[in-house]
Amino acid sequence: MFKTFSFRKFDYLLLLLVLLQNMVGIMAIGSAQPELQLRQIGGLLLGIAVMILCAIPDYSKVLRGYVLYYIVTIVLLVLVLVRGYSVGEARRWFIVAGIRFQPSEAAKILLILFYAAFIMKYKDRMRTLLQILICTVLILPPLYLVFKEPDLSTTIMIFLIFCAMIFAGGIQYKYVAAVFAAAVPVVIAFFFLVLQEGQSILETWQQQRILAWLHPEEYMDTTAYQTMYSIMAIGSGQVFGKGYNTNEITSVLNSGYISESQTDFIFTVISEEFGFVGSCSVVALAFLITLKCLLIARKARDTGGMILAAGVGCWIGFQSFINIGVVSGVLPNTGLPLPFVSYGLTSLICLYGGIGFVQNVAMQSGQAKAAQNAGRIRTKI
Repeated sequence: MFKTFSFRKFDYLLLLLVLLQNMVGIMAIGSAQPELQLRQIGGLLLGIAVMILCAIPDYSKVLRGYVLYYIVTIVLLVLVLVRGYSVGEARRWFIVAGIRFQPSEAAKILLILFYAAFIMKYKDRMRTLLQILICTVLILPPLYLVFKEPDLSTTIMIFLIFCAMIFAGGIQYKYVAAVFAAAVPVVIAFFFLVLQEGQSILETWQQQRILAWLHPEEYMDTTAYQTMYSIMAIGSGQVFGKGYNTNEITSVLNSGYISESQTDFIFTVISEEFGFVGSCSVVALAFLITLKCLLIARKARDTGGMILAAGVGCWIGFQSFINIGVVSGVLPNTGLPLPFVSYGLTSLICLYGGIGFVQNVAMQSGQAKAAQNAGRIRTKI
């Protein structure tokens, strides 16, 4: 089970990209909330350990426990609704030894493992409508439980990861076209309904975020103030920024107008202090990490490895896009962290676990390729 692991087989380019992105985040956290920087460094070290642990066993052996992963996901999401720690109207965390643990973050990697194994087991049926419906039915309970926390942004994120894995699993294009054809009127109807007074689909504060996104000028002093000041901070950084941990009186961050600057709006801090160059560096690193995961998925030795690596890559890519879209005003305020950059130990450790599994897939595919080459040589001899 462990004989294929070797540090020489690690994809060090992927590791370097991840570490660079994480180091940028640690620097930005030190500027936004200095007292949290040391904890994030500890999260980095723990994350590296988790990554190595996930890279050691053959992932095909790990995927055999896919039913258990699904059960654990459901149990954690139910327990957090019943016994979880609340902040405002949201109940999303457990407090363990003074550290907040967010089950919905763990659910992302657990569901990726589950669907990697499930799709591989039934890969011959993935082109049928019945199997797609089964996969869809199985994702509904975790989506509902996360939605009830309430956490609409993570619900959307998990659904996007699910769609990416189903697509990678070999769904027929006619079904993809049908989904897109149905999704357009559904999204339009959804926005129409949730914007009505007295609607019961979303919480009031969730509706306010959508309204603030559509009409920011009407909500500048309330719901939209954070996004508007974020846009101002991003623009004020210009090309090279105001400098790390700047003391400028014109700093939007130092003025206290950006709340959650260490988590959801960490990109704003980077943009103000490091300017357009720093912003583009973060975007480029997120893109390259995603691309590297997808390239590893393409070379995977089997369907399970492909789905696993693709799921992790799409998780990082989609979540990075949504976070940056929010702080720049392109998308409604959703509350998703920027992968490897935002403060949050649960998110960081789960992401490193995902990268560990991608490294696992890369090592196994390299092993399989080496075995094939050796077989060809013996045949020629």
